[in-house]
Amino acid sequence: MSTPETSRFVRLRVELVVEIDNEDAVTKAALERIGDDPELPADEQAHAESAVTEDTAEALAYLVDPFDLVSEVPGVELVQASWSSERIDYDPDSPEWDLDDDDVAEDEDEEASAAVG
Repeated sequence: MSTPETSRFVRLRVELVVEIDNEDAVTKAALERIGDDPELPADEQAHAESAVTEDTAEALAYLVDPFDLVSEVPGVELVQASWSSERIDYDPDSPEWDLDDDDVAEDEDEEASAAVG
């Protein structure tokens, strides 16, 4: 439900960990997307090609588009997006990879703010 005091804007946070099992395929797909972008100036195209060739994480970031995540959702318009990628050491059994921890910490912060205010 929406009331006059409720903002129409929602921050959607998504964190993904993916395993790349074919770096060449990711790099090739990114280079194809760069080559198919008619609005990309030549100097920016050269820079993008260099970045995705040197780093598969950059290639993946070039292929993932937040607009694609919400473009088919009715009643939603993407206002702003930012994303990045980085290589990480991943251990699915490690407690630091429990995705619910972030939610719990934020809930506790909100409860503490509500109690103070």
